[in-house]
Amino acid sequence: MHLTLQQLRLFEAVSRLGGYTRAAEELFLTQPAVSIQIKRLEAQVGMPLFEQVGKKTFPTAAGKTMYSASVDILNRVKELSSSIEELQGTVKGSLQMSVVTTAKYFLPNLLGVFLQRYPDVEPKLKFTNRARVIERLLNNEDDFVVMGQIPEDDNLEAYPFLNNILGIVAAADHPLANKKNITMEEMANQRFLIREQGSGTRYAFDNLMKKHGLEIEPYMELGSSEALKQAVMAGLGIAVLSLHSVQLERDVNKLTVLNVEGFPIKRRWYAVHLKGRKLSLVARTFLDFILEESQKVLGEEYEL
Repeated sequence: MHLTLQQLRLFEAVSRLGGYTRAAEELFLTQPAVSIQIKRLEAQVGMPLFEQVGKKTFPTAAGKTMYSASVDILNRVKELSSSIEELQGTVKGSLQMSVVTTAKYFLPNLLGVFLQRYPDVEPKLKFTNRARVIERLLNNEDDFVVMGQIPEDDNLEAYPFLNNILGIVAAADHPLANKKNITMEEMANQRFLIREQGSGTRYAFDNLMKKHGLEIEPYMELGSSEALKQAVMAGLGIAVLSLHSVQLERDVNKLTVLNVEGFPIKRRWYAVHLKGRKLSLVARTFLDFILEESQKVLGEEYEL
């Protein structure tokens, strides 16, 4: 068989993600382009590698054997590339990370400074919710991930590198905007806007309510911190948000942080990977960079 690495990459993505469309999105290709390459691969193998059951795509027995071999080959190629880069002593090549969506307010700044120093690095960032980041982490799909709440798993290596400060945010003209020492019971009577299930902010919100023995009916559930900010500014309700994500709106007096007992909550951002994972030179260099220089790069705006 005359297989290409690109065919193996496409096959691995379709197998792992369970469909051609998601594989195409991850690899920035069209769905027909992925289908054509898989058909060519099947022609070389001489038998089908996938079968369609309803709307889902599953590997055949031959597909399962091919998947195991593909993962092994692609990992060996990646290890070879990393070894050569280390021998050359040059920080270049791919940097693959998954990042929770709220981190988009600071991670691009860190990455920008890093790329000025190491312009040959090729970053591949996937911003998604906490549930998907955990899935990719446990499947060992990235060099490392960035998240705020680490799963309870002894097989993880976590590195705290930046404060993640959560507060209850309201429109600047909210009736409670100037009140001091607001109780959580008072908060529970307000219209709360929350993130979707699977997000780190939603996880923090649910734990907060349980801790105080409170239960509320969310007024609205939204799919991003940006959508939450817009809804809060429109006067639709209040929300728990990372204060890093609302700095600009606070500066122009569009949003305010309510003075609630027990707030703000100081948490941490973490870089996380599976224990035993051998990081490439690029990944190790970027990890060292964010551990040592995040505060210096981001400045005072990230401190209360």
